[in-house]
Amino acid sequence: MLQAGIVGLPNVGKSTLFNALTRSRNAEAANYPFCTIEPNVGIVEVPDPRLEVLRSIAKTSVIVPAAIEFVDIAGLVAGASKGEGLGNKFLANIREVDAIVHVVRCFDNDDIIHNMGSVDPVRDIEVITTELVLADLQSCESQLDKNTKKMRGQDKEAAENVALLKRLIPHLNEGKTAASLPMNEDELKRVKLFSLLSMKPVLYACNVDESNLADPTGNPYVAAVEKYVADNHDARVCVICAQVEAELCELSPEEGKEFLESLGVDDSGVSQLIRLSYDLLGLASYFTAGEKEVRAWTFKKGMTAPQCAGVIHTDFEKGFIKADVVSYDDLVSAGSVPAAREAGKYRLEGKEYVFKDGDVAVFRFAN
Repeated sequence: MLQAGIVGLPNVGKSTLFNALTRSRNAEAANYPFCTIEPNVGIVEVPDPRLEVLRSIAKTSVIVPAAIEFVDIAGLVAGASKGEGLGNKFLANIREVDAIVHVVRCFDNDDIIHNMGSVDPVRDIEVITTELVLADLQSCESQLDKNTKKMRGQDKEAAENVALLKRLIPHLNEGKTAASLPMNEDELKRVKLFSLLSMKPVLYACNVDESNLADPTGNPYVAAVEKYVADNHDARVCVICAQVEAELCELSPEEGKEFLESLGVDDSGVSQLIRLSYDLLGLASYFTAGEKEVRAWTFKKGMTAPQCAGVIHTDFEKGFIKADVVSYDDLVSAGSVPAAREAGKYRLEGKEYVFKDGDVAVFRFAN
């Protein structure tokens, strides 16, 4: 299962957010740096309103949503790439995840310590980004040395690695992320071999107080983050209130809905963050729907029909014949499976078909 790592400076709300995401108290949340040392891991259901609609059409009582893993990683500090604040351990934790949810503090509260003495989310982003870039620079210089030695032995792969590393190193030296270096298709495949931290896709989560939840546009910190990210990163921004999300954990669904309405919002910020993280990881969902259950199956965007069948069971991929597919929108418009079939909305797709988010499928395979 792919993982999204929650990172940020100490005391920005990472562990509080993780607790809310996982509806748990797995991560200790305290008002001092390095509260989290070992990464906490939680499996989180992906909110998807389409499941309830399909449940009604399939006339079943069982819904099985998709899920992803979140990892709560301890707070990084300036100098982490040189080992400050247990930095090497934390950077190793980031290296193991597939995407980064970067939590930035966008609220004032004198009772909560900021380890840099003031609230400045753009500065905080730059501190974390700099540490990731410096760690990548060290890694690239080491890999350049190794590949240069191999290249002397007429190693073609090593020569191509050297060519890319010689482009990457000066780029990183300018404080720029590896992801911002223009690369062709071959280089994008090659750079994955280097396991660079600053190549990982990023979602910036602005942690605001409850007074800004209904209309975050009035929060100057959020505005600064959005402008900075638009100017410097190919990334997305979402707004959450970790403290509100933590309080929602203590309430029933009905009480939670009333609480959110009292704050002027109709959905949990965490729901949006989970969906954006799912997309950030390059994931999408297709559905199976029958009397037994309605289930969302996670697949990597770009996967073909046999590969998606293999998500259910490897035998389905090995013996794949055809996929009986209808889009979610077409099925809902028709109102039932028989009506969708009668309207000609179902399609028999073969091995080359690339699945789309929202496809509803039945697989035909040989035993």
